[in-house]
Amino acid sequence: MLKHRKLQSLDEYFLEPEGRRESGVFFYRICGYNQEIHGFIRKYYDAARTSGVVIEGRIPNPEEKQLDYYGEIMGMDFQMSTGFLLASLKKWLPRMKDYQREQVSLAIYDTLDGMRRAGKNENMMKNAYIKFMCWLYYKFERVVNQLEEHHIPKILYEGEISNYELKLMAVLSRAGCDIVLLQYHGDENYLKLDVTSELSFAWNGENMTAFPKDFSLKGLREEVRREQDKERLYGPAPGLLNCTNAWIQGKGLTDIKTELRSRGSNPGLFYNCFIRINGVEDKLTYLNELFQFQLELKNSGRKLVIADQEIPKPTMEEISGVVRKNYAGQNQMLADLAANNLKYAANPELQRLMYKAFLDIMLEEAKHPGMNLNKLTNKAVYLICWLKRYQSELFYQWKIPEIGCFIYLGGCKTENEGMFLKVLARLPVDVLILAPDLNRRCCLEDSLLYEVNYPESLTVDRFPQDNSGIRMGTAAYHAERELDTIMYQDSGLYRNRQYGKANAVTLQTMYEEIELLWDQELKYRPNFSTVDEVVNLPVIYAKISGVKLGISEYWSGIKRLVTGDTVVSGKVPYISSAEPNPIKPYVTEFFKNGKLQRAKIKGHSGYPYGFLREEIQEHILDKLQLLIEQRIIKGTFENGMEYTIIAVVLNLKKEILRMIQKFDFTKRNPKFLYINTTEAMITLEDSILVSFLNLAGFDVLFLVPTGYQSIEKYLNKKLMEEHQIGEYMYDLQVPDFGRIPSNARQSWRDKIFKRGS
Repeated sequence: MLKHRKLQSLDEYFLEPEGRRESGVFFYRICGYNQEIHGFIRKYYDAARTSGVVIEGRIPNPEEKQLDYYGEIMGMDFQMSTGFLLASLKKWLPRMKDYQREQVSLAIYDTLDGMRRAGKNENMMKNAYIKFMCWLYYKFERVVNQLEEHHIPKILYEGEISNYELKLMAVLSRAGCDIVLLQYHGDENYLKLDVTSELSFAWNGENMTAFPKDFSLKGLREEVRREQDKERLYGPAPGLLNCTNAWIQGKGLTDIKTELRSRGSNPGLFYNCFIRINGVEDKLTYLNELFQFQLELKNSGRKLVIADQEIPKPTMEEISGVVRKNYAGQNQMLADLAANNLKYAANPELQRLMYKAFLDIMLEEAKHPGMNLNKLTNKAVYLICWLKRYQSELFYQWKIPEIGCFIYLGGCKTENEGMFLKVLARLPVDVLILAPDLNRRCCLEDSLLYEVNYPESLTVDRFPQDNSGIRMGTAAYHAERELDTIMYQDSGLYRNRQYGKANAVTLQTMYEEIELLWDQELKYRPNFSTVDEVVNLPVIYAKISGVKLGISEYWSGIKRLVTGDTVVSGKVPYISSAEPNPIKPYVTEFFKNGKLQRAKIKGHSGYPYGFLREEIQEHILDKLQLLIEQRIIKGTFENGMEYTIIAVVLNLKKEILRMIQKFDFTKRNPKFLYINTTEAMITLEDSILVSFLNLAGFDVLFLVPTGYQSIEKYLNKKLMEEHQIGEYMYDLQVPDFGRIPSNARQSWRDKIFKRGS
């Protein structure tokens, strides 16, 4: 029988007998994980599958039919002798050679003898012997028929091994097999069967951890399959590899200006940079430094592309120029798009580099949560459009060691832009991202990216490629900007119209609080905050039913709510369904696939808001999109209700538009008072309007002395707070609030702060 030997390296498993330090076999259990073990298991699995046995889970116990067949051929005799075992094996496994039969019979005898020494009776040994014989015949005949002096079969066992399975492994090991046990849950259960580790050794590698929860041989097979698919997908590998940033000194612009032949000398590599510079070192010299930098690049003959603030999206012509088909799967789609669109006949090596970079990044994108074939195809088309657009500028008549340069001022704003720059960084191109404004974050993340960080922040609109139009601030100008930042950042003080985005948060209040909060600046109201350049606006959205003290005091109380920024609707409806709406014929063009088509809206000849500040236009469209998405109005996404909503919001009255244009999100917000004293029902258009105004940041108050329903008819859910304050009254006439004395009823503030006469 062969002896168990200790390993110095797992690779010794793959040596044949004549190459091993000592004659013998290896029987190890692996209870921990590292990358070396991962690679070893993959290799050993292939060896066991080729010339041995792989066991995933328990070896099934012999079935009744198998036992009947054994009894029919062999009978049920048993003798504890090597002669009996040798004769039995010759009859039961006739294809075994004499050497093999001798080795196996001695191994079985030794294992059964160990059971006898442990106090097992002859019947127990007989049962074990019959189980071994059945297992050898039905599961391991291939293995025992390969036992030779110059060849060692491999057995790989995955799972928690049982007592008799371990004894069978001992038989096969002593007979001349290498064995590996994968113990994913540690050694505890094994040591209950083999307390002194007499039958196998535990492998102790460096930096071993617990096996990953999802690790399995099945997973390894899937990993191999994916790699094989990947090899088929990629085709011939490029002869060049990118050496990105490994050679740089970390000096940003200086690294990019480094002469190409002095970057490195390995003919199998091209040496490029992938750098993002955040902030500026010196505000006064920054623009001039960039100007001189690009002049040096151009004078050196480097191919240069500069993008300011965005990489323009592919045009319809570019998209239609991408050759594509209908695809059933991811790899089919990527292979077809790459093969038919990424062509560079002048240099096949560059074409292979493009092909590989494209596939590397697209396969990385495919792993993102929620990614599907349609989304991935759209991303791939974008990427191909950009590669084709900039191919001639960066790679015209390219040859090694030429390295182009792509500069992006402003930083990536979208995932697609980041994806494109990651592809460029894997090609013979230096990619430089300039993000001088520290308040605008570049969204690109990549393991290859090197970052340089400076503390100063500077707003730069475009890269200074020539002297015309370059604006350079004086020292005093930059000092003022710094003081401005100190005063208005996280201080509770705010510049005029400091923020361009806002979200409304409806306050739940007591009735008495409405008048207290009504004329307050938003920044003093509870739950006001600014997060990531967005203001959270605490607004009032309520309905007051009934009359509390008396009619004259009721109207006086409403008079106190009519501020300079208040729209008062004293008639129902505020917007009649019969009113002309010039935008209505076009709204079906403005909404597709659940999204507003903003570019189409703004570019339409009938668009009425082009005179408003750009951020206010975006604010209106943001809240319009939100109003539709939240399905606030009954029937949204049913029978075209969303088009009615768009028509109403894109046809606001001038008095409301002026208030929105004037609205500073950190100061007082505009108000809308809707008074309904009769049985007249509010229209759908009014319901859409007030729902939009609530989202846009208005305080909206319904004053309903009758207590009747108003806006509720058209809403999917109750959004406003209702206060029942007194007796219901009917057919009241809305007065002219200009004639009501402002001191008809003193407010609590008047009473407290009243001056003595």
